[in-house]
Amino acid sequence: MSTRVFIADDHPVVRDGLRLTIERSGKDMVVVGEAADGMEVLKAARTRRADVFILDITMPKLNGIETTRELLKRNPAAKVIMLSLHSTKAMVEEALAAGARGYLTKEMATRTVVEAVTEVHAGRYYLCPMVAHFVVEAGFIARKGSRQRGAIRVGLTGEERKVLQLIAEGQSNKEIAALLDLSVNTIHAHRNSVMAKLNLHKQADLVHYAIKAGIAKL
Repeated sequence: MSTRVFIADDHPVVRDGLRLTIERSGKDMVVVGEAADGMEVLKAARTRRADVFILDITMPKLNGIETTRELLKRNPAAKVIMLSLHSTKAMVEEALAAGARGYLTKEMATRTVVEAVTEVHAGRYYLCPMVAHFVVEAGFIARKGSRQRGAIRVGLTGEERKVLQLIAEGQSNKEIAALLDLSVNTIHAHRNSVMAKLNLHKQADLVHYAIKAGIAKL
């Protein structure tokens, strides 16, 4: 049976490049779906089965890390490869902590995606050469359950992280409430809680924090 791959990135050019690379590889792989943000991924995953998900780490509405957590809650057998412009230790550590089994930088994605899908589908890890060396040196995978968490996880609940991302993307409380199917009062409470936990008191500071932590992008 073909390996079913789902690709999510908010840039169509990136999705097209990965899809064409996979389709022309000659390997027994098929792209079964695409999405531009994390919420689209979760919606599609309800009806469209995939073996391996390739997720942009800084997708709008719901970033790749939060999408990975939600996907694995619903389907622990799913395999995730994270895709990112960044190759910082903190970002890679967060991806692995969320349950991703692969990490590709966009710079090298089309050259490594086929090998990554093959390895991850087989139950192994795949880390692109640009990040593999410091991941191994730091023992991130081996210490996955005990290491300190990066900035993205600083005491925030899953709902608070989702709200923070949407705040950083310029959504109002009413718009966030509609997207997350929660009341405006609940969103207001989450916003206040995030500010208190992070000791930040201005929206501009929340936006700066979210971008620096990889929760949202410019």
